[in-house]
Amino acid sequence: MDNLEYERKYYALGKKYVAGVDEVGRGPLAGPVVCAAVIMPTDDIISGITDSKKLSAARRESLAALIREKAVALSVFAVSEQEIDQINILQAVKKCMTGAVNGLKIKPDIVLADGLNIGLPFETEYIVKGDFKSYTIGCASIVAKVYRDNLMTELSEKFPEYGFDKHKGYGTAAHIEKIKEIGPCSLHRKTFIKNFWAK
Repeated sequence: MDNLEYERKYYALGKKYVAGVDEVGRGPLAGPVVCAAVIMPTDDIISGITDSKKLSAARRESLAALIREKAVALSVFAVSEQEIDQINILQAVKKCMTGAVNGLKIKPDIVLADGLNIGLPFETEYIVKGDFKSYTIGCASIVAKVYRDNLMTELSEKFPEYGFDKHKGYGTAAHIEKIKEIGPCSLHRKTFIKNFWAK
């Protein structure tokens, strides 16, 4: 099985525009959750597309540039750390994915989404490990990951003491120790750090 099986199934059913959507940043202690949605051409396949976490940073950057160049439609949407605290991460991911798909300049005939059914408001097939199994979701995963990593690197200049450029907001031992030492900043998700920062 290659990673175009799901796309081919829908092309055979007469669906012309198959969108893939994925989120990055569900687990970090700081920063937004970011989603990308893409519709890719069927006749110009980029080789090497897979789960973004399995690729080196340099490879992700080069693939993201290619995806942006070739995409029929592409959209990125983010939900802030403040809103994640207000509505919870599951609702934030749902809002993020919905925003990314709605931001596409072409309305998709079907959406392929990574993960479990979270009730997106359009015809969707949910695929566990979709960023590995589906070419289109894999493309979305790479775009979202590169966008969020670059954003966290930029934000590290504003808050250099936390090392966001290194861990991108994830809960590494060094990151947790720094929060315990100096407290959180405005980028931290307060609901995610309450186990070790209760002030």
